[in-house]
Amino acid sequence: MVRKTLERKISRRKFLGTSAASGAALAATGTGLSRVSFAAGHTIKIGFLAPLTGPVSAWGKPGLDGCLIWADWVNAKGGVKIGGKSYKIEFVGYDNEYDAGKAKTGATKLIKEDGVKFIMMLGGDPWPGVEKIAAREGMLFSTLLPSDLSPDTKTLLAPCEVHPIYNVTGVEWLAENKKNLKTAAICAQDDSLGKPSVATYLAAFEAAGIKMVDAPLFFDPATTDFAPVMTKLLAKKPDILCLDTCYADYVHPLCEQAFQQGYKGQIISCTADFYQKIIEKTSKDFMEGFVFQFPDFDDPALNSKAVNFVKPNEFYAEYAKRYGAKEWGAVSWEYASIMDLWADAAAKAGSAEPGPVLKAMKAGGTGKHAFGDAKWWGKELFGIDNALVGNWPVVVIEGGKAKIKAFKSIPAWWDKHSKLMIKHMTALGQMWNQR
Repeated sequence: MVRKTLERKISRRKFLGTSAASGAALAATGTGLSRVSFAAGHTIKIGFLAPLTGPVSAWGKPGLDGCLIWADWVNAKGGVKIGGKSYKIEFVGYDNEYDAGKAKTGATKLIKEDGVKFIMMLGGDPWPGVEKIAAREGMLFSTLLPSDLSPDTKTLLAPCEVHPIYNVTGVEWLAENKKNLKTAAICAQDDSLGKPSVATYLAAFEAAGIKMVDAPLFFDPATTDFAPVMTKLLAKKPDILCLDTCYADYVHPLCEQAFQQGYKGQIISCTADFYQKIIEKTSKDFMEGFVFQFPDFDDPALNSKAVNFVKPNEFYAEYAKRYGAKEWGAVSWEYASIMDLWADAAAKAGSAEPGPVLKAMKAGGTGKHAFGDAKWWGKELFGIDNALVGNWPVVVIEGGKAKIKAFKSIPAWWDKHSKLMIKHMTALGQMWNQR
């Protein structure tokens, strides 16, 4: 079950104090930019509080790697200009191991000892350990999981990923392009990532007229043998096998089991991190047509003028050069895209302090999301308009390579089917006032 991410575990000690400066020379060489000297004290520290080891590290460690590239590029160009001065950006990482207690310790250290001005998190199970600290300190946090949001989380933003709401776009695309698919089966780990995602997929399938062959199969996060899970999923011969927002360490063995048990139907999943490794353990034919939500950034579709991520193809090439193309995953670019929004807001505010940056980031009710202009939204679902929502890509594996097939509008789906989403979120106890 354990993929290579766990083979390359890095201790928390190594990541405490992780600095963008470590790769500055490499970035200057790789981008053709000269190194820039910064005056003493002209450094802004950003906290990176996420799982860097363990089974959820696929949604933390690659994001820190991407941030180091972002910082190297920005610093090589002169840093971020705030209030007439140029500031170098330095990331300070802390491995919360996807644990609320360790996240609490990490947040305290980052704020009190390291003096960070902004903290990025994956979110999910660790967020409850941080919520009171964020409120007390007035610190600006970001999450990739807007299900963390509530009316009480006034300094928490979901400025990039709108998990799990974007999953509706993959189902919508399937319904439009593969009309022969009529039934589905779904599984997920029983936790704060799996449950809201299942509710979202159930709403999307119902909106598309696709029937579930059975109730959602929730498995224990400690599961290591996925043969019985897959046997049960395939028992009623679904047209679609939905792997929900299963961690990479679950998606890989689930796909292997589906392959070994002879499944030949459609697969859809929130992510397909390190999908080349899945192909190696199954086959190109088996993975052909696999639908998920996260593109490789060498995709030419990302060169559209509507896309706000800076030089996506070059970013992917640099990432592949440093860490290997097979290590590219769902979050490799996401935290870096949040930093684009943060830097723009700090420049507009003339300050790196959390309060002014938050105000500047939400000014006008809109923002430049990585995949296009978007609006701050979420009050109906999360109790607060702190999620930046717009278009999201639908990605399909074709010939062993991820390819963007469409950019679909999340707000457009919501306008048609919001009652379905609220119904299924409520049924699984995932509305903000139930959590």
